[in-house]
Amino acid sequence: MSQSNYNFLAEDIFSVKGKVALVTGGGSGIGLMATQALAVNGARVYIVGRTEKKLDTVTATHGLNIAGEIIPITADVTSKSEIAKLFKEIESREQHLDILINNAGISSNSLETEVKSAEQMKKNLFDAEDSTFEDWVDTYRSNVPQQFFMTMAFLPLLQKATEHQHGYSSAVINISSISGIVQASQHHFAYNASKAAAVQLNKLLAAQIADNGLKIRVNSIAPGVFPSEMTTGESGPDQKSYIPKEKYQKVPARRPGKDRDMAAAVLFTATNQYLNGQTVAVDGGYILHAGAA
Repeated sequence: MSQSNYNFLAEDIFSVKGKVALVTGGGSGIGLMATQALAVNGARVYIVGRTEKKLDTVTATHGLNIAGEIIPITADVTSKSEIAKLFKEIESREQHLDILINNAGISSNSLETEVKSAEQMKKNLFDAEDSTFEDWVDTYRSNVPQQFFMTMAFLPLLQKATEHQHGYSSAVINISSISGIVQASQHHFAYNASKAAAVQLNKLLAAQIADNGLKIRVNSIAPGVFPSEMTTGESGPDQKSYIPKEKYQKVPARRPGKDRDMAAAVLFTATNQYLNGQTVAVDGGYILHAGAA
């Protein structure tokens, strides 16, 4: 095979073999999908979460007999001191970090938004016990600032990855949501507003990092409906969740997202050296149905 043709092999284009990655919220849902996509293909992946049992279950269930490695570390990435401690821990183990996936996040309280009068809308969205400033603040705190502080904390290790590998630039992948893109509130204003902020933050990070002369790509993946603890409320013994296909017949794809769909998006975003400052929607056409803001 000629060198020209070799350059088009999928196993070369999307290779993460030997890369070092860190995934927050890697114990379930989309974080676990991203972890498996990288580790199965040869990356050493540190998974971070607040619940040690979940992380250990992932390692025991999905970390055996694979080309790469899954390593659990317990930390709360909504705390600057915890992030600083996490950075020191990774720095003590690795010379650089190739891929940072900021996935950790929470949903907000669900509220009834479809009404027929101003009085009813006030009752549902202002008077309701679940409609609180605390819910908005907690949701924003978990979904937006941690992506900023995690990225800033790990810049030195990310830049070292770029400097030590000719033709390669390290990657930050922020997991946002199509909820930050569509015009509908989807019964949770606070969550959708936080995800819209995360989409904008992604652009700001990419632009400022580039303006400062650092070669670190920053992109976002905006998932549609994928099985996770956030969308289903639970995980099975293998830390996987399930959504019945029949619930999403209005989505053009006629189904929720699958693990392989997210894996393909993660590998593409992690390896494409000419992708920067973008939000990649992986939603089965949901935005076509719901309408972009």
